[in-house]
Amino acid sequence: MRYTQVTPEQASKLQQSGALLVDIRQSDEFRREHIPDAVSLPLDTLIAGKNGALASPQQTVIFHCQSGMRTQQNIDALIQAAAPAQVAILEGGLNNWKQSKLPTVQDKRQPRPLMQQVQIVAGTLILSGVVLGYAVNPGFFLLSGFVGAGLLFAGLSGWCGMALLLAKMPWNRAHS
Repeated sequence: MRYTQVTPEQASKLQQSGALLVDIRQSDEFRREHIPDAVSLPLDTLIAGKNGALASPQQTVIFHCQSGMRTQQNIDALIQAAAPAQVAILEGGLNNWKQSKLPTVQDKRQPRPLMQQVQIVAGTLILSGVVLGYAVNPGFFLLSGFVGAGLLFAGLSGWCGMALLLAKMPWNRAHS
């Protein structure tokens, strides 16, 4: 089955004509900002087949993520998840939608997406280790090395202790 790529303007018109806009980002990303009337179906849920029938064969399902990378990398799984509906991908994802000056629903009360929090904390710890290593004591370079090793392990294993710890923080409890 084939798919088409659509611009944000085309996606908006298709959505107004009854197309289903599906956001495949994680739920925390969706809660913080999303396209009006988009449906949140995280990629892992779609791939696991826990979504049921998305649409009728006559309907178009438009998938999108933040930048378009996740949709491109997982197009075969998305086509299968939407079958027998027609499939389209929003070029450039939510970033391109916003760049096209189309509306989004934002809730700044929601915490930043978890992986963004991991990047902020890891970056802060690494930078602190380097600055303190030069300014105070070379032993602080070990902090940067430890965080770097943790990121390497997370990338290789898929298990991130920092993400698990951050997920338990009070600010990451879902706000409705």
